[in-house]
Amino acid sequence: MMMAFPTRLFRRLRSRKTQLALALAVRVTVAAIVAYATATALGLLLPLWAVLTSLIVTQMSVGRSLKATRDYMFGTIGGALYGGAIAVLIPHSGEGGLLALLVLAVAPLAFIAALNPSLNAATVTAVIVLLVPAMSHADPLGSALDRVMEVSVGAFTGLLVSFLVLPSRAVSQIRVSAAMLLELLAAAFAELLAGLTRGQDNDALHRIQDGIGAALTGLNATGAEAERERAAHLSSGPDTGPLLRTILRLRHDVVMIGRASVVPLPADLQARLALPLSDVSKAIVGYMQSVAVALRAGAGSVDIGPVDVALQSYAAEVASLRHEGLIRGLPGDAAERFFALGFSLDQMRQNLNDLNRCQADWCQAALAKAIDAKAERLQS
Repeated sequence: MMMAFPTRLFRRLRSRKTQLALALAVRVTVAAIVAYATATALGLLLPLWAVLTSLIVTQMSVGRSLKATRDYMFGTIGGALYGGAIAVLIPHSGEGGLLALLVLAVAPLAFIAALNPSLNAATVTAVIVLLVPAMSHADPLGSALDRVMEVSVGAFTGLLVSFLVLPSRAVSQIRVSAAMLLELLAAAFAELLAGLTRGQDNDALHRIQDGIGAALTGLNATGAEAERERAAHLSSGPDTGPLLRTILRLRHDVVMIGRASVVPLPADLQARLALPLSDVSKAIVGYMQSVAVALRAGAGSVDIGPVDVALQSYAAEVASLRHEGLIRGLPGDAAERFFALGFSLDQMRQNLNDLNRCQADWCQAALAKAIDAKAERLQS
């Protein structure tokens, strides 16, 4: 059962990745063709750079394409201005003079790019501006202008294609990424609570935890892309911050529960808490999986009531154990883990309540967008 769920999840993810990859391949191909045709029609010196730039800026989502275009354009313009300026203002002749000029161009720009990787294109551009005139006996200023024009054609072509050809919005991708992460958290949570009464399958748990870390990194990157789209008014939707912060807090809850359940409960507590913990696990896992389904579909509401009922039953049983004095007999470290578990479950309940609000906001926004799109189709 534990192995079947990650397998189904991997197949679903692979299918989604295949769709995104095919769409990206189409966009990249179209961008390269259009960039080459445009550069040739404009009579640019090196259409190659227009094509290469279009490949660089055509990314998986519109938000990522925006960032790539901005970074590449800033780097190109800065490198062209700097390279053209030193080529004109500093007299040089022969191989030795060109070598000294090359050092003067590369060293400071490489240092700046190390501090700000978004300006990596500046170093390459400055080198091209310096060396192309030396090889073709062209004017340095003309070389700088050609470079900016070539990159501009490629950048704007790639960006336009990202908008028009099978566009992929990060705002829609974030729902899918969040759903996948919630399913991984649910699987980890189920394994951890089961470990309190039967021990843990550490190999399976480590695989899940590794997947959670990678998925969280990807979700944060997608969230940044979605915010760029919203800031540029290229897409609409709720603020990504609350959803990302809530999922991060749920991740922390799972980590804390993992620390509290590093060893099984004493036998007498297991007998009393096995059923309440099983109910808590089923309720929370079922709730997170249902939220994941709703987020992925962009519709639906999920009842958090069963989570409340299960946690209240668990709290009542814990109160009964404390009243009977069974908790006082626990060793210090075991008692500390036991109370840490209760605190973590309380925190998780609060974060699940926040997740419930986030899911409602995102599904409502997705439904409104679908209604608007349908209305536009009917009008046309």
